[in-house]
Amino acid sequence: MELRQLEYFVAVAEERNFTRAAERVHISQSGVSAQIRQLERELGADLFDRSGRTATLTVAGKAALEHARATLAAAAAVGQAVGEVTHLIKGRLVVGMVNGCTITPLFDALAAFHRAHPGVQISLLEGNSDVLAESVRAGSIDLALVGTAATAPEGLSEMTIVSERLVAAVPPAHPLAEPGQVTLADVAAYPVVCMPPGTGLRQAFDRACAAGGCRPAIAFQAGASDAIAALAERGLGVGVLSESMAAAYRDRLAARVIDDAQVIARLALTWKTPYGPAVRAFLTHAHRAFALPATA
Repeated sequence: MELRQLEYFVAVAEERNFTRAAERVHISQSGVSAQIRQLERELGADLFDRSGRTATLTVAGKAALEHARATLAAAAAVGQAVGEVTHLIKGRLVVGMVNGCTITPLFDALAAFHRAHPGVQISLLEGNSDVLAESVRAGSIDLALVGTAATAPEGLSEMTIVSERLVAAVPPAHPLAEPGQVTLADVAAYPVVCMPPGTGLRQAFDRACAAGGCRPAIAFQAGASDAIAALAERGLGVGVLSESMAAAYRDRLAARVIDDAQVIARLALTWKTPYGPAVRAFLTHAHRAFALPATA
C-alpha cells in the first residue's frame, strides 16, 4: 500500500468520478484506475461500485475513507514538521522595534532565540510604530514591538507588553509638579513636548485630547524619551510620557498622571497570522522574557 494509492482513492471518493479525480491528481484516468485496482487487490475488497454513472463507495470503501484521509494528513504533518525544523536551522527572522526602545526583555528574548537557533539570521530594525505595523502587514518584517493606543492593528495579532497611563513630566519647580489633580486642560495651558505622529504614545495623547476637547500646542517633537525629558527639564514644555518612561527621570523630573486621559498607552508585539516556525519560536522566548502567561 502506497500513499499515492490512498491519495487517488480519496480523490475518486470525493469527486465520485474517475475522470475528475485523474484531473485533480494530474495523472491519466487509466493510471488512477490501475492504482486503485491494485489497492483493492491488496485489501481484498472492492472500494467502489462501478456499475452506475458515478463511482460510489462500497461498505468497505466507506470504512477505509476516513483512515485514508487520516494517513494522508499524518504524512503531511511529518513533512511540515521537518520543514519547520529545517527553517529553524537555516532561516531568517526580521524584528522591528519602536525608535529608542529600552525594553530590555525584548533583547533577552532575541538572545535566547539566538542561543536556541544559531542558524537563523536575525535582523533588528527601528522605526515609528505605524510604519513598523505596516511592514509586518506587508510581510517585510516578521514581527515588531510597536506602540499603540488601540487594539491590535488591523490584520495583525498582538501580545501586550506594557499598558500604562499618560503622565506630565515637569521640573520640580513647575506649577504642575505641585500636589493636586493634573488634567489635560492643565497640560494644554503650557507648550507640550511629545513624540511625533506615527508613534503609539502620540496616538494615545492625541486621542485623549480629542476625547477631552483639548487642543494643546505641540512645541517640540522628539522620537526618544531621553530627548523629551531633556527638553522638559530645561523648561521648554511639559513632557508627555508613559509612566515607566517618566520613572527613568525621577531624579530630575516630577511625573504626574494626567487624570482625565483615559486612553492607555500600550506597547505590544505584533505579528501576522498565520505565522511561520521562526515567529512561533520567538514568541515562546518572548513569553518567558516578559514573564507573560503562556498562550495556546
